[in-house]
Amino acid sequence: MAQTVPLLDLVAQHQSIRDDVVAAMLAVVERQAFIMGDEVPALEEAIARLSHVRHAVACASGTDALLLPLRTLGLLPGDEVIVPSFTFFATAGAVHNAGGTPVFVDIDPATFNLDPEAVAAAVTPRTRAIIAVDLYGQMAAIERLAEIAGRHGIPLIEDGAQSIGARRKVDGVWRMCGELATVGTLSFFPSKNLGGWGDGGMMLTQDDALAARLARLRLHGGAKQYHHEEVGFNSRLDTVQAAVLLVKLRHLAGWSEARRRAAARYDDLLRPIGAVRTPVVDPANEHIFHQYTLRVERRDALVEHLRGRGIGCAVYYPVGLHLQPCFGHLGYARGSLPETERAMAEVVSLPVYPELTESQQAIVAGAIRDFYA
Repeated sequence: MAQTVPLLDLVAQHQSIRDDVVAAMLAVVERQAFIMGDEVPALEEAIARLSHVRHAVACASGTDALLLPLRTLGLLPGDEVIVPSFTFFATAGAVHNAGGTPVFVDIDPATFNLDPEAVAAAVTPRTRAIIAVDLYGQMAAIERLAEIAGRHGIPLIEDGAQSIGARRKVDGVWRMCGELATVGTLSFFPSKNLGGWGDGGMMLTQDDALAARLARLRLHGGAKQYHHEEVGFNSRLDTVQAAVLLVKLRHLAGWSEARRRAAARYDDLLRPIGAVRTPVVDPANEHIFHQYTLRVERRDALVEHLRGRGIGCAVYYPVGLHLQPCFGHLGYARGSLPETERAMAEVVSLPVYPELTESQQAIVAGAIRDFYA
């Protein structure tokens, strides 16, 4: 049936900024400067300012934004990288493709982010890095994870694919997504809060030498054309994507605030329903609500009910990475990560985006109330 409330309405967003985005794209077309044009460094500078970092290095995707920093580590067989299991596949897939072994640890049941105590317990002499994911738009306890990484002399990579512009108060100071990690990563996949017209990613760091190496790695390992210090990748952000993102970036703060307002309305509408637990926001965090994710009873039946009423919803994520067939050789079994597995069975994400109306939210909440009635 036709959707009454879509999970995401990119058409509505596009209509509000269409003229500006099309003009920016056509400017690139007229110049025919499609690869590493002026908009790419302009976007890097703007994202660096937003994220409070010295360097932002654009690349072809959010997945490459994880892969390239991992490749700087020179991982060897048996080298371990600690990652959450409750995340998108790229977090662990990049570890494998960089030559390392993902070590899956459990999550904080409140925020769905890495449990720092579980991370500390998982460190071994073979641990080469920690990857923290800022899931659904809420930062992990990055200061605690940075302390663990620093104690062991290993880098902390912050996967901020869902959390551009999110921030966390650390020792009374607001810290941005990507600011405190060795490397922070962003994704510009079209469905993200800042989404392009295709794939795109960004790497964030305070380290001058690391930024220079990442910039080389995305260009076949060379800072100068036809001169290659190492073997790198073809992972450039297209100029057209940078132009689109520069226009959208002007709206990001307003869009994030609109998402928070929508989340607050959902909280008011849904909190009285006993079978539903609304998202927990860590008091130290400012959430950007890339997803508005509930824990619910009889999740699969609720999903079927909502879709039957034309209401978009999604399960992020139905199978933890520790239970994926491609990682079966690592020896994890059901019961290995109980909080991850409980979340797998309970989570459902509702429509949340800046253009979502109060009447649409009332329809969603009404359908959920009817199901549990």
